[in-house]
Amino acid sequence: MVERVDSFRSLGVHISQDLSWSHHTNSLTEKARLRLYHLRRLRDFRLPSKVLQNFYTCTGIESILTGNITVWFGNSTKQDRQALQRVVYSAKHMTYTELPDLQTIYYNRCQTKARRIVKNSTHPNNRFFSLFSAMGNLQGYGTSQPPYEPSLFK
Repeated sequence: MVERVDSFRSLGVHISQDLSWSHHTNSLTEKARLRLYHLRRLRDFRLPSKVLQNFYTCTGIESILTGNITVWFGNSTKQDRQALQRVVYSAKHMTYTELPDLQTIYYNRCQTKARRIVKNSTHPNNRFFSLFSAMGNLQGYGTSQPPYEPSLFK
């Protein structure tokens, strides 16, 4: 007999019964806010902003927020995205530097992933993308977007 659960964690991603990402984003937000405490303490010691930015990037706050982002960010709700972005906004004020927003990170990682798929002819999803050589844009299979308009995978 298989036990029925509301959500479970697989490869660091919380998957809920209704396939929403709220449980996952809530756990990410909580975990990242716990790490913001350490960033706040370092700021109180008046460390240079470059050191604070490195702490944000290297110790896991950014990696917590962006882990597997290409899987879940596109289907997360506006409220969940705003909660995650508030963590980035808090870190931005603590480090006194510009930090990339999550939408930008998501967009860049999707582009990188799509380009790798196009370059690897043995990848199972290679046939789902076509490259418009004149513009350097990628178009997903089955989309009706003309090559002269910007696409997600530019």
